[in-house]
Amino acid sequence: MHSISTRTGDEGLTGLLYGQRVPKDHPQIEAVGCFDEFNSALGVAKANCPVPERRAELERVQKELVALMGEVVCAEENAERYASSKFEKIDEACLARMDAGVAALEAKKLNFDGWATPGANAHAASLDLARAMGRRAERRLVTLASHGKTIRPVTRQYVNRLCDLLWLMARDAETGT
Repeated sequence: MHSISTRTGDEGLTGLLYGQRVPKDHPQIEAVGCFDEFNSALGVAKANCPVPERRAELERVQKELVALMGEVVCAEENAERYASSKFEKIDEACLARMDAGVAALEAKKLNFDGWATPGANAHAASLDLARAMGRRAERRLVTLASHGKTIRPVTRQYVNRLCDLLWLMARDAETGT
């Protein structure tokens, strides 16, 4: 059995997708770390979720975030290699599912006034926490452009819609659904 402790990061470096070594505070590592935190927060929301269909949707999103992290942690010089790889990628179908989820929750005419105050129940609070972490990850994703990293528009759109969806899910969860 291989140890998870490789010690290759002891000097403050870590690896990008195809093996390039960069400092652990490199913008791509910062961004992928934020998405990892976001994914963990979604795990808490999933664990607190009483609705099987929503749990399944949160799990699907977690798997999509793993795919998104692959794009984020790929060096710019390997973008074509990544694009032609068999790795799962965020695509228009993923974005369409986010849009459909937003539309379905908006159709419920959820009742809210102004800014939400998280904490009505554990599930709603965990969705709000995940959304806030998602917005931080989104900011890190957008920042990558100023560091020479190309992020596909569909990827940015997906993260934005996902955070919108989580906000609506939290409002819905406050009603006990």
